[in-house]
Amino acid sequence: MRKAATARRSRAGAKTAKGKVLAAVEKLPAGATIEDAIERLVLLAKIDRGLAEVDSGKGVDHSEAKRRLLQ
Repeated sequence: MRKAATARRSRAGAKTAKGKVLAAVEKLPAGATIEDAIERLVLLAKIDRGLAEVDSGKGVDHSEAKRRLLQ
């Protein structure tokens, strides 16, 4: 019963920053270090920042990215 309540709480709060942090920490393996948790949270923050940039029209389409990389 406790596990189901935790899963419901994680899904319900996953849209808030706190919910995302809790969900990410809960998914870490038992032997994870604090450094592992920090790395995961930094990665998720960077992904969120990138998605926000794309949503606001600041993204670069695939062909433009490819052109820039081949210069």
